[in-house]
Amino acid sequence: MSEPRTTRPDTHGNGAKYIALLLLGLVIGAVCTVMAMRAIQARSDPFPGAVMHVQGWHLGKLRDAVEQNRCATTDSLPHLQALRVMANDIDPAFPDLRDDERFTKASSQLRGALDTAMASPPGDCVALGETAGAIGQACKACHQDFRG
Repeated sequence: MSEPRTTRPDTHGNGAKYIALLLLGLVIGAVCTVMAMRAIQARSDPFPGAVMHVQGWHLGKLRDAVEQNRCATTDSLPHLQALRVMANDIDPAFPDLRDDERFTKASSQLRGALDTAMASPPGDCVALGETAGAIGQACKACHQDFRG
């Protein structure tokens, strides 16, 4: 007589199920994170950042003109005009700072530097470099106090 055969229980693990659940959880977490970030972004006002970004771009173009020795008034005047127009938007872009004396002084200094540049536009690279430096200093004065 032969011995009865014992059946072994199925020893396949559940690892594949756990990995699938882990991957599903990661995908759901990523989707929820993106949705939350978009909701937070939708609540923020892009205007202050946009004003600073546009001004930085125009100031960069003035500095590039000096480096490239393209300092004719016709090259720099459009950027100076755009900077001056955008300088009018600084105070409305940061309404919670309008009562801060340092902020209003810095924004006034920027407008003053731009008014001076517009009254007598720089015609050579030395003058344009000085003008860009004065505008940059006015920006720096505000950024030292208020930029995070």
